Amino acid sequence: MATKPKQSTALVVTRDIDDKIYLIRGQRVMLDSDLAVVYQVETKILNRAVKRNLGRFPADFIFQLTEEEMSSLRRQIGTSSSAHGGRRYLPYVFTEHGAVMLASVLNSPTAVEASIGGCPCFRQDAVGFGVAQRPCQKD
Repeated sequence: MATKPKQSTALVVTRDIDDKIYLIRGQRVMLDSDLAVVYQVETKILNRAVKRNLGRFPADFIFQLTEEEMSSLRRQIGTSSSAHGGRRYLPYVFTEHGAVMLASVLNSPTAVEASIGGCPCFRQDAVGFGVAQRPCQKD
């Protein structure tokens, strides 16, 4: 009986990443919750690591969405509102440089691997990555 080749869990996680890259304020970004999935940590752990290392995250690496941007994004991707048990704060979004820096401050095996090899989320050379530029536009 032939055995199936083992499939990398990192590849499985990143196959859907192109759907998680948004164009907000003219920058290609990913939500904190989506990067938490990629790096296999809880969102609150990810945000705690950022707050402990704020000096490593200048404004062009990370920014917090406004109410208007979050409302527009919620309509596009269907995230739940805080009235229905969803997020109770405005999410942070990370640019490519922010995602790489994030990998260097997190302590999960996936984040360590990404900090050594670079975050695949925004890479142009990876199949299917770097192509999604869905704008989060104001209505």
